Amino acid sequence: MAPLMRVSFQKNDFQFALATSLVLYGFDGDFLKVLIARKSAAPYQGADVLPSTIVPPQEDPEQVARVLFQRITGREDTDVEKLNGFAAPYRNPEGRVVNLAFYATIRLDGALQERLQDSDYRWEQANEVPPLAYDHDEILAYSRERLKRRVKRRPIGFSMLPKSFTLNQIQRLYEEALGRYLDKRNFRRKLLKSQLLIETGETIRSSPRARRPAALYTFDEKKYRTLSLRGYDFVYQ
Repeated sequence: MAPLMRVSFQKNDFQFALATSLVLYGFDGDFLKVLIARKSAAPYQGADVLPSTIVPPQEDPEQVARVLFQRITGREDTDVEKLNGFAAPYRNPEGRVVNLAFYATIRLDGALQERLQDSDYRWEQANEVPPLAYDHDEILAYSRERLKRRVKRRPIGFSMLPKSFTLNQIQRLYEEALGRYLDKRNFRRKLLKSQLLIETGETIRSSPRARRPAALYTFDEKKYRTLSLRGYDFVYQ
């Protein structure tokens, strides 16, 4: 019989800290946005970072990330999703810190913009984020790839679009999330075939140049929740 594996921890093995960072995505109707913070203390004082906080030894990292989301946004209506652990030995110049990162999506509305107006947070276009301190560029890149995979398997619009929206708006959101152009005819055909959308009967003129008003849609919440859990294979062309 092979000997049982034995792992013995020494006191010095526990001399490190645990942190969490939150990648928060929003959509302003044209561009995918990421929430960036300005660091107020050393190290890297004044540098751009992802919203982050220390995880106390007795607390669950996901719950800490959820509280961070609530503290920033004032909302409790979204889930945070675990990304990965980032544990390079010298990622923090003050000592060994392991970062368990999460991401979430949120609807950008007037109340949220007003809440963040006089804070250390700001929105940046996801493709134009300035260099970030620590290894937060790596965390952000990892989250972008996760978002791309999620878009192909589960709907994302419910938490990011207005209650009522046009087909142009939802296509623009998916193009921004995937980082590529989508053929309008194929995208709309597949989206309408998914039965996720309900036509409201209302219209809106998207711009003064628009030849005719665009139809407004909303999500079928029951269908949306089902596909969010079950997933689907939605290949966009």
